[in-house]
Amino acid sequence: MTLAQQLADGLAAMGLSLPSAGQARLTAYVCLIEKWNRVHNLTAVRDPEQMVALHLLDSLSILPHLTGMKTLLDVGTGAGLPGIPIAIARPDLQVTLLDSIHKKVAFLRQAKTELALTNCEIVCERAEAWKPGRQFDGVVSRAFSDLSDFVTQAGHLVAPAGEMLAMKGVHPFEEIAKLPKSHRVEYVYELKVPSLDAKRHLVLMKAA
Repeated sequence: MTLAQQLADGLAAMGLSLPSAGQARLTAYVCLIEKWNRVHNLTAVRDPEQMVALHLLDSLSILPHLTGMKTLLDVGTGAGLPGIPIAIARPDLQVTLLDSIHKKVAFLRQAKTELALTNCEIVCERAEAWKPGRQFDGVVSRAFSDLSDFVTQAGHLVAPAGEMLAMKGVHPFEEIAKLPKSHRVEYVYELKVPSLDAKRHLVLMKAA
């Protein structure tokens, strides 16, 4: 099965509709990661077919929870996950990709150029040190290991009525129990990702 067919089948199973141009951009993005991975070790996943489920579909699984947002910040984005797939799927959403590792930021800039992502901004900075002078409707992370660290380091970047979205594996009961009093959990959604035999959850948090 081709990457394009694998992606199309996955999107259909998730009930997501993307134009063919968007799907072509997503497969081109996977090929770009695979190419750079040979030299720069962007992700631990090496097989492009595995990247479709583990990177693309996993990132896109949170799309239904971004309704009403105009700006989204992806903290610790790494190779651009989940930010780049979301930017491709939601051209109306202004997505900012934040990472402090220069080789990954170099890849992000190349991806932005090659994929013509006009709704994407890239920043090389640590979340806790970045003072952009503006705040975001949503702040998402797929890479932070701990919810407490996430809200402590990136909480100042969320607009007053905005949300923090943490992508997790198993339901993080212990992490939620240790959450600082500055934030509360609004809801924990179980995410369904086709071809991914692993638990996935999305934790939505707001300032208390």
